Amino acid sequence: MKGILGKKIGMTHIFTEKGVLVPVTVVEAGPCRIVQIKNTEKDGYESVKLGFIEITKEKNVTKPYAGIFKKADMPAYRFLREFDIRDKQDLKVGDFVKADLFAKGDRVAVSGISKGKGFQGVMKRHHFKGGPDTHGSMFNRAPGSIGASSFPSRVWRGQRMAGHMGNRRNTVKNLTIVDVMPEQNLILIKGALPGAKDSIVEIRKEG
Repeated sequence: MKGILGKKIGMTHIFTEKGVLVPVTVVEAGPCRIVQIKNTEKDGYESVKLGFIEITKEKNVTKPYAGIFKKADMPAYRFLREFDIRDKQDLKVGDFVKADLFAKGDRVAVSGISKGKGFQGVMKRHHFKGGPDTHGSMFNRAPGSIGASSFPSRVWRGQRMAGHMGNRRNTVKNLTIVDVMPEQNLILIKGALPGAKDSIVEIRKEG
């Protein structure tokens, strides 16, 4: 099982042994606790449910949500995610999954919720060029034609227009782990990750 939940701390850069500067994102990965282990016989598929960031105040936990952790005989956690079981391991409910699950050089895919940009026009949302700003032009940042009167006499589905931008689940694949710091539960991943600072990300090993 190669997957863990983490919190995006921010970006920085480090130097390799050859003196090359590498931009990295620092992620506080775990410790996550195994809340449930699903199997094919009972649930129809195999996965491991991990909990991340313990909830200290019981009043912040609803009764249905608390029942999940009462069954597992453990405190409630704020975030729950399921990860596929890629290989058979001796996993038990209550065990902790930490940053040392990964190693330097591993290729991973990271999922998270992108930053919300609100309602944006076509130039920012879809990188339209826009119209001229001089010679009396009144086109400027407008989208232009979005359909036709004779055929198809409607607007095509999926037409690029202004609308809500960001705040969607995105996955960035084929990222490289530059370094792992098990003592601090930190993982350094090359490049940028989706989401704002302190947002939750899911790290899965590829292959």
